[in-house]
Amino acid sequence: MNSFPQNVSSFHADILQNTQLGQLCGQGNLFRDRYEIIRIIGRGGFGVTFLAKDAVLPGNPLCVIKQLCPKTTNPKSWERASKRFVQEAKILGQLGSHSQIPMLLDYFETNGDFYLVQEYIRGTTIAREVRRHGYKKEADVKQFLWEILPVLQYVHKHHVIHRDIKPQNLLRCEDDGRLVLIDFGAVKEELINISTNQPEKTASTHFVGTMGFAPPEQFSLRPVYASDIYAIGVTCLYLLTGKAPLEFEHHHETGEILWQKHIEVSEAFAPVLSKMLSMSLKDRFKSAEDVMWALGMESHIPSLTDCLATQRLASNPINTESDYLSPVARTASAIREWKSKLKSRKNYNRLIHPHY
Repeated sequence: MNSFPQNVSSFHADILQNTQLGQLCGQGNLFRDRYEIIRIIGRGGFGVTFLAKDAVLPGNPLCVIKQLCPKTTNPKSWERASKRFVQEAKILGQLGSHSQIPMLLDYFETNGDFYLVQEYIRGTTIAREVRRHGYKKEADVKQFLWEILPVLQYVHKHHVIHRDIKPQNLLRCEDDGRLVLIDFGAVKEELINISTNQPEKTASTHFVGTMGFAPPEQFSLRPVYASDIYAIGVTCLYLLTGKAPLEFEHHHETGEILWQKHIEVSEAFAPVLSKMLSMSLKDRFKSAEDVMWALGMESHIPSLTDCLATQRLASNPINTESDYLSPVARTASAIREWKSKLKSRKNYNRLIHPHY
């Protein structure tokens, strides 16, 4: 299964001429008696992606076929890339049918070449979206976080670290507007020790990810769930400025991105963004839930402030529907009552003890 193809070095010379799928592009002939190859839609160091039509299913729906094409003539590198490809298929199958992750439709090997067939998502990456329409406002970035964080929560609950979250791997679906996380070729599956609930200390042998979006522990070959949080934070900077992470200045000692002087965000959102972007793992959010909680609390600050300033509790409350107070109002009332008691206690102490 992992035999090294003799012509692998020619893969990157001319994809269309030196791959079976490339030669079938636009010809009308079927690949594996099923897929009509339409055109190439993407290529990278480890694969080339084609748009295809499923000629067997009713309606001939579009799909995506990804072929392993590593730019290497080294048998060990080829074997490593093959294992990554198999891992991607395994993870996509494991993640199931989440609406914001492309569904795995098929996976097979033919003549030493590896193929993934996935659901086709018609849309535009948010990287291209920003290039076309300009950078986003804070409200748009918060909306982005509310869209992507539940997906990340789902992925992490399956003990998977994506390791390559960036604007180019986030797709906005044209049909229904949903945000889709793509390209699981860099995934890492965490092995959880049930007795200790701690990740096993199994390091990779090479760095996987994208410069600028990967935090220090990922370069040290020890990615954790919080590594994906950092990548999302950097993606937020891109949305707010249109600038790639390497375009920012970095602190010469800590390596922290010096983004504050380039971006104006609210006093409530700034610490959330800073904590996502912390180079130190101990200071960074540990999970998607932590970020969502921080965003949720931040969104309730105005209403809580209003309650503290304007809501008053009747001195003799009556248990009727008209006297119903929301949980936020009840909390505000309790805070006011506590402050009043504290103030009274201090005034009493001053009377008894003038030098208090």
